[in-house]
Amino acid sequence: MSWISEKAQSELTRVRDAQAKKIYPYFRPFESGGLHTTIAGKPIVNFSSNDYLGLTTHPKVKEAAKGVIDQFACGLSSSRVQATATLHVELENRLAAWFGFEKSLIFTTGYQAMVGTIMSLADKDTTVVLDNLSHACILDGTFLAAGTPMRAPEVRFFNHNSAKALDRVLRKRDRKNALVLIEGIYSLDGDEAKIQEFIEVCAQHENVAIVCDDAHGTGTLGAGGRGIIEKYGLEGQIPVVISTFSKTLGGIGGILLGEADVVDFIKHTARSFLFSASLPVPIVAAASAILDMLEADGEALVSELHEKAAYMRKGLIDIGLDLGESNTHIMPVMIRDDIKAMMTHVGLLENGVLMVPIMYPAVKEGEERLRLNVTRGHSYEDMDMALDLLRTFASSFSLVGEPAISAAT
Repeated sequence: MSWISEKAQSELTRVRDAQAKKIYPYFRPFESGGLHTTIAGKPIVNFSSNDYLGLTTHPKVKEAAKGVIDQFACGLSSSRVQATATLHVELENRLAAWFGFEKSLIFTTGYQAMVGTIMSLADKDTTVVLDNLSHACILDGTFLAAGTPMRAPEVRFFNHNSAKALDRVLRKRDRKNALVLIEGIYSLDGDEAKIQEFIEVCAQHENVAIVCDDAHGTGTLGAGGRGIIEKYGLEGQIPVVISTFSKTLGGIGGILLGEADVVDFIKHTARSFLFSASLPVPIVAAASAILDMLEADGEALVSELHEKAAYMRKGLIDIGLDLGESNTHIMPVMIRDDIKAMMTHVGLLENGVLMVPIMYPAVKEGEERLRLNVTRGHSYEDMDMALDLLRTFASSFSLVGEPAISAAT
């Protein structure tokens, strides 16, 4: 047995134990797509999905994807450098116009968009400044840049969503330029970035640029779903925004938005773009179909999502469940105990509701939770079923202590 096998066996002890006890919660294979699916033949309502407007399985979206297969097939067999389709360019132009930026660039995944952007922009003259609850794509892009010979930016963290902590880091940084990395909505906690405060702080320092990952704000924030910048009227104040197709836009893929020169610079330098296969054209067509819907009826779609989120939030708070700092449609049910989180997940799943447990090391010990995302595609019957089950388990598993205080209604 090699040391590789020994390492794997040692590190997998917790996983193997959960699998043996039939309580392992991850990688359960869906037998169909969508918010309403089946697992092992059993109907399931999925509350851990990021399909926030419920459009991924819309007939128009599926037809759009099918319609380009004869022309482009499922892949272009190379990277965008030598495998760019007309539909890639058309969608990039449309996305730039819809979001209100000069230019956009489509990556094969949102993860690659963030990693490539950071590695292109951060160099030896840069301090990369991160929220300490940053998503893995932000962390990985930062650490890859820091480990690149001859680039090696300085890396600093600030306390989650604290403008005061950000100001302190910017004042103490060692490098000329600063790249501040934030998220519009933090996906595991469901809280919005205090983006207006961050902009004000950054304006007080020289050579500071903000990059905002608004993957979870696209389609959910702002009257028309254009994200946190639209919601707070911050057009022109954030130079770079990253988003994705894998939430509201129904597939997979990353979106870079910015000034034309900035986007072109990243286009010619981001290794995760240059050396990755092109996004399959059927996925591009599907995203284009959803963008059609957002352009035509975005305000109604977003409004319906918010109405359902408000309904679910009230129900959860009435039960007494702890939603942490959430003030969006992402509402983590804070269990704060790994065994209780696992058992609640199993109980819900046995009754037809999927809420995936998030545990250490994805979150700190003592911050274990169930991932609960409300979408426009959930019916009120779906939400009532989930609330009834959570009410039962809150009692039987002692999930409710002191009354929870919500960050927002």
